[in-house]
Amino acid sequence: MASNTNGRSNRGFAAMDAVKQREIASKGGRAAHAQGTAHEFSPDEAREAGRKGGQMVSKDRSHMSAIGRKGGEARGAARRHESGGVAAMAGD
Repeated sequence: MASNTNGRSNRGFAAMDAVKQREIASKGGRAAHAQGTAHEFSPDEAREAGRKGGQMVSKDRSHMSAIGRKGGEARGAARRHESGGVAAMAGD
């Protein structure tokens, strides 16, 4: 039987390979749509859900700080690459 990260054996759905899981989940989705019980977000519902998620993520200041730092580093690296590296910038 397949094991997960906490040392317990997976059974049933969790023990199946990813392709088999996706196949079964896809059948379930098609059946729900056929019955009319599947939920599809309207643009307004999706916007509201995204807003709520953004509010929750932005409460974590250290996470937001890490995101900003990563973006700044990426932008700086792109600018250095664009101008030919650090030596080229120092020579200006």
